[in-house]
Amino acid sequence: MTETGIHYLDARGPEGLRVYAIGDVHGRHDLLAAMHRRIESELEYASSSDWRVIHLGDYVDRGPDSKSVIDFLIEARERDPRNVMLAGNHDIGFLDFLDRPDPDGLFMRYGGVQTAASYGVKLSTGSSWFGRPDEALAHGHAALVAAVPQAHIDFLKSLSFSAAFGDFFFCHAGIRPGIPLESQSPQDLIWIRDAFHDHPGLYPKVIVHGHTPVPEAEVMANRVNVDTLAWQSGTLSALAVNGGDKRILAVQGKAF
Repeated sequence: MTETGIHYLDARGPEGLRVYAIGDVHGRHDLLAAMHRRIESELEYASSSDWRVIHLGDYVDRGPDSKSVIDFLIEARERDPRNVMLAGNHDIGFLDFLDRPDPDGLFMRYGGVQTAASYGVKLSTGSSWFGRPDEALAHGHAALVAAVPQAHIDFLKSLSFSAAFGDFFFCHAGIRPGIPLESQSPQDLIWIRDAFHDHPGLYPKVIVHGHTPVPEAEVMANRVNVDTLAWQSGTLSALAVNGGDKRILAVQGKAF
């Protein structure tokens, strides 16, 4: 794989196609809208005939406005299907919780309470007048199921796990070394960390991902990480590719 892989310095996007890959949003509708405005401003003056804006997943949890993020993404894709949305582990975790309210699952442990609040629902596993903690969660779960529009569920279920353009492969978390890109498992594409990060060789394409927060976008020989902890840091990052030209974009807002 080292001999046949692509080094970031040599990687190119398809000719005539601008590609933007946006990192983890986590409920920061303000930053997502700002990034889209910046990209739209660039495209307005671009000479390229075509473009793709790829969203690398984790639209919900932790931040304050997951509902508005999903509304925004649905509208963007309906307006122009060149807006591409990939699945993150938190997006799948949201679906899992709606299907079965696990008090120890990803959703309840890592920011799902904030997601529910954006739909006007208070979630609690503590004691309440409803009785036992599991009854309190069951009540909140039922309220959330009723509050989430079917269009949001359909959107989350429609998310792809990867995309590829030119010398770049896009996914939420990364890939399993030694496995062909077309054979990667959805579980690895949204969850993998150490085996992917620690791999010293090149991959068949440069992997563009999020999932693991870094203080600023991380550019390596074999991968690019654009998860800059937007929900907390107030900085949302993206990779912009235009042929052989590659840049990191960032928009900033309030930090929490």
